[in-house]
Amino acid sequence: MQIYGQVEAKLEELNILLDSPPKPSGNYLPYTMVPPLIYLSGVTPKVGGVLQYKGKVGQELSKEEGYQAARQCVINQLSTLKAILGDLNRVTSIIKMEGFINAEAGFQDLPFVLNGASDLLVEAFGDKGLHARSAIGVAALPGGAAVEVELIVAYK
Repeated sequence: MQIYGQVEAKLEELNILLDSPPKPSGNYLPYTMVPPLIYLSGVTPKVGGVLQYKGKVGQELSKEEGYQAARQCVINQLSTLKAILGDLNRVTSIIKMEGFINAEAGFQDLPFVLNGASDLLVEAFGDKGLHARSAIGVAALPGGAAVEVELIVAYK
């Protein structure tokens, strides 16, 4: 059985098409490779360069919209990984995720929101998608984004 493209096939099954990787919005690299690890800079929930989820979760956005924003952040990270590695099956483990949620003061469902990203990684990679993580509430994010997600990924 050919395993090339299994992760991409799973994404297709989920109706997820990977776009061009997001471009940095400042003076930094989108990723740094220190074999066998890739450190991915934070990305926001943009589609085609346009921010899709803007505002504070728990105020302008529901926690379900926050979940979808986190999911879109991971789709953007997968686009970057695909561009770097050529084949997402080269990913051996999602090591760590840091998720920043632009949250209303007192909003406590941060883990639910970040599950939008975590759930997709597990759907796409199975056990290789399980990871350590931090869900961090913040007062603001670039462009007013609802969520920003960073990843550390192991590859072969």
